[in-house]
Amino acid sequence: MARTISVAALQTSYGEDMQANIDKTVALIRQAAAKGAQVILPSELFQGPYFCVSQEEKWFGTAFPWREHPAVVQLQPVAKELGVVIPVSIFEREGPHYFNSLVMIDADGSLMGVYRKSHIPDGPGYQEKYYFRPGDTGFKVWDTRFGRIGVGICWDQWYPETAR
Repeated sequence: MARTISVAALQTSYGEDMQANIDKTVALIRQAAAKGAQVILPSELFQGPYFCVSQEEKWFGTAFPWREHPAVVQLQPVAKELGVVIPVSIFEREGPHYFNSLVMIDADGSLMGVYRKSHIPDGPGYQEKYYFRPGDTGFKVWDTRFGRIGVGICWDQWYPETAR
């Protein structure tokens, strides 16, 4: 039996203040939920500007273990309060390694797991290989309150295995 879910994708500009960016995203999530969205997707790496246009060591200081990342910690209770699913894109640090990752938060606030971006671009305007290593999680699919959700991050879309 088919069912309909309402999905909102958030897109806005962000500065270098991580907390201000998280606060801005929470406000947008609340607006989307008030309009009936059940799955609300913030922008990729929304905690700051897209920093991968250059190689600057300072950005490594904005990476955290996924369960401790400020965006995850702060959006988890928002998901539970509003009863919405929030896939959260983060800059993740796992030991000495760094990943462009997505943490799936279900509508009850539970952390369902992490997906680490598999395909890292390297070309004009993309210095992602300086920051991220290819993911080691394989492609993920989660059974959320509102349905089954599979994820890929940005450059992953160009590879057919992402959708399989």
